[in-house]
Amino acid sequence: MKTLKTIFTIMLLSIFISSCSSDSDNDNDNKPKFETENPLAAYYTQTGFSTVTNFIDSGDYEFGLVFTPTVKGKIKAITLKLPAVSPAVRVTIWDYETKAVVRTETLNVATADVQVSKEISELALEKDKKYLISMNGNDWYKKNKADNTAATYPIVAGNITFNEYRWLSGTAQTFPTSVSATYNAGDLSFDFQQTE
Repeated sequence: MKTLKTIFTIMLLSIFISSCSSDSDNDNDNKPKFETENPLAAYYTQTGFSTVTNFIDSGDYEFGLVFTPTVKGKIKAITLKLPAVSPAVRVTIWDYETKAVVRTETLNVATADVQVSKEISELALEKDKKYLISMNGNDWYKKNKADNTAATYPIVAGNITFNEYRWLSGTAQTFPTSVSATYNAGDLSFDFQQTE
């Protein structure tokens, strides 16, 4: 009789342990969590673009950076800093291969030299796919090396690889066709979070 009780107790205990372990395996808190990253500071460090010139009311351009996520992730916010107030800056995220507009947002830069951040409805990005983030405006910081030499692309900044800087004159929402490696005009960037 004691043997049967012992066997029954062991069976109950093993069922209990098994169900506890299975519950914790399905617990959402065990999912990996990834930090949000903004790759712009690392980009400037890697390029050596530390000389800054302010351009205000200097002609209209569509300009920005081509980038590739090295992991699957999402853009959660767009960040922008300008040397002048600009209430309606158009920011576009493009599919690099098709040149199609993926997302358009408008940012209000209410104070010069203060970074603004606009949370957006999350934009999923594919791993190893090229995108371009560009802005249209006539105010920007031009950043370059002190000796004006070119940066060497690609530039790895966390989970984002920057492939090139592009620009085009005008106010139209047109994919920029000119490429330069000797400077970047911005500061336009985004908050990125890996999802898997």
